[in-house]
Amino acid sequence: MNLANMAVFAVGAPSWMPPVIAVVLLVVGLFLILLILIQRGKGGGLAGAFGGAGGSSAFGSRAGDTFTKITIYVAAGWILLIMILIKTTQPAAELPVAAAVTAPNEPTAPMPEPPPTGDSEAP
Repeated sequence: MNLANMAVFAVGAPSWMPPVIAVVLLVVGLFLILLILIQRGKGGGLAGAFGGAGGSSAFGSRAGDTFTKITIYVAAGWILLIMILIKTTQPAAELPVAAAVTAPNEPTAPMPEPPPTGDSEAP
């Protein structure tokens, strides 16, 4: 099996793609933060922090289920965008050279002795 065929992103991404993905990632991240903050939790959510009614929701009684589903989908998309950004910005891994892998192990010649220096005293 050839290692080059196993690479999912073997072709490099265009140079404009990582900055665009980074901006989209930032916008999706801010949307995810706001989406989490407007949800109603046990403590009333952000509405309770600003003096709103903790037990009621401005978006209806089924808003908790809808916001939960939207949050899950947005978070999954955010994680997918991060993985794509990492794949597009990381340099491609160098594949090993086939000749170096299949070369037979040949014994190496011993290293020659270094020439003597003039510091030693001879009798």
